[in-house]
Amino acid sequence: MGKVYPTLGESIWALSDVTLDIQAGEFVAVMGPSGSGKSTLMNLLGLLDRPSGGNYWLDGDDVGRLCPDRKAELRNRKLGFVFQSFNLLARSTALENVELPLVYSGCTSAERRRRAGEALDAVGLAHRRTHWSYQLSGGEQQRVAIARAIVNDPLLILADEPTGALDSRTGLAILALFHELNRTRRAIVLVTHDPQVAQQAGRIVTLHDGRLIGDASLDETA
Repeated sequence: MGKVYPTLGESIWALSDVTLDIQAGEFVAVMGPSGSGKSTLMNLLGLLDRPSGGNYWLDGDDVGRLCPDRKAELRNRKLGFVFQSFNLLARSTALENVELPLVYSGCTSAERRRRAGEALDAVGLAHRRTHWSYQLSGGEQQRVAIARAIVNDPLLILADEPTGALDSRTGLAILALFHELNRTRRAIVLVTHDPQVAQQAGRIVTLHDGRLIGDASLDETA
């Protein structure tokens, strides 16, 4: 799979000939310097962008052959996103933030509240469900973001520097939560610049200048 961006005079390959196979239940860390292609890879895996070449198969579907509506459906049902900046709605409660993906799933309001409440309970925040985003600590906001990511029971969670805005103690708690989610057979792809965070995964993928230069299990990197 590759991604090229045309510019005046030349084309820039953000990703070139990257082959990656992620199985159910894997916990994969993606590392690389700035400009290595990490964000481009996450955008492609998350169906937020389309590759310039190659194929991307998600749970048996060749997504390159799908119409935009079908891609949006897959993104909502099978993918969960966690970002460094949390991306919560400031004028919504924790529960309302978690409900958001369910709005596009056609759930009734009662079903949305039930499932969002269960997701908040899973991340240890059932007692904060009626609090506004600004009333939550950074770690609590990230837990709400994770609850939002899992509320549709996705196959794959994509986490972009999820501990980057947190102190080390809170970051470790968030990583422990990812391990709990991983035990439920959800695949997790986590982008990080921190080698200690990457060591929490079972596999480390390394990018450099848009190319895959390393792909090793934790045992092999130890």
